[in-house]
Amino acid sequence: MSNPKLSQFRRIVVKVGSSLLIDAAAGEVRASWLAALAADIAKLHNEGKDVLVVSSGSIALGRSRLKLPGGTLKLEESQAAAAVGQIALARIWSEVLGDHGIGAGQILVTLQDTEERRRYLNARSTITKLLEWRAVPVINENDTVATNEIRYGDNDRLAARVATMTSSDLLVLLSDIDGLYTAPPGTNPNAKLIPVVNAVTADIEAMAGAAESELSRGGMRTKIEAAKIATSSGTHMLIASGKIEHPLKAIADGGPCTWFLTPANPVTARKRWIAGSLEPKGTLTIDAGAVTALRAGKSLLPAGIIRVDGQFARGDAVVVRGPDMHEIGRGLVAYDADDAEKIKGRSSSDAAQILGISGRAEMIHRDDLVVGGQRGADGGR
Repeated sequence: MSNPKLSQFRRIVVKVGSSLLIDAAAGEVRASWLAALAADIAKLHNEGKDVLVVSSGSIALGRSRLKLPGGTLKLEESQAAAAVGQIALARIWSEVLGDHGIGAGQILVTLQDTEERRRYLNARSTITKLLEWRAVPVINENDTVATNEIRYGDNDRLAARVATMTSSDLLVLLSDIDGLYTAPPGTNPNAKLIPVVNAVTADIEAMAGAAESELSRGGMRTKIEAAKIATSSGTHMLIASGKIEHPLKAIADGGPCTWFLTPANPVTARKRWIAGSLEPKGTLTIDAGAVTALRAGKSLLPAGIIRVDGQFARGDAVVVRGPDMHEIGRGLVAYDADDAEKIKGRSSSDAAQILGISGRAEMIHRDDLVVGGQRGADGGR
């Protein structure tokens, strides 16, 4: 894809930093700017696209509401300020999206939520359901519980993790600069904007300056790190200026920005990871009808399972074998081994009664399943 356009993408994550959202002097949201961005989001939403927002600003807003003095906050002070600011931030996003008839859902995550497969699947399922309901998930790092040791440190990398977790095909980082330049444009008048980056090389990394605004924890260096995370997982990324009103419209109209391209797509990249990078913790043996269904691109339901082996937890990788014990594929299982044993061979409605909860209908969802030829050269590792 040499000249991408915003209209080509199905699921888009938009990252908004504190320095764009919050007026540093007043300590309040830039209302007219946010209203214009919400209008841009609403246009994409009305075109049938899935839009997710990763928004900073809770600590800055909380600091303002609590009238805290300037200077660096201690960790517990930042956490307490975030607790106040998160309420304000969620209300603000709910109101500006609500003006366009769009519901908003707040999701607070920590690093561990995207690194541990069980939590990862829970967060992903919640976000997927919100998108099915045509709501816009508004996601932020949970600064009330994140510590210096586990926190992302910036929402650029958080946004990249969210984009890969949700199989988004585009990540938009709105910044105080309109892209990656050959040198810092503030100090070098000969610096040129790089419109397209086909791969994040050492030369590209060297171009990333370390400049940070007063409110933002991230600079261009963290944006390049985000690009590495996103593009390695099949998500395209772009950096564009958020200092203008209607920044997404400007991108759609061909305004200046830097595109970071990926040769893969989110689903194939994810399936390559499942097939080749995860150690299976158990085996599900399925009947012939289920084999046919999986090869036709269907999910694996409890009814098709005839045997459960191994001790695995929800989110672990398992091998799927046919009745002849031939390996059919691998996937991330939606139930613990004990529960899988209880509901094997049963319908999804029976499974809900047996477990006493209305769980997921699929034992392995097709997006979490790699069948036969999908596994590629590295699938047998």
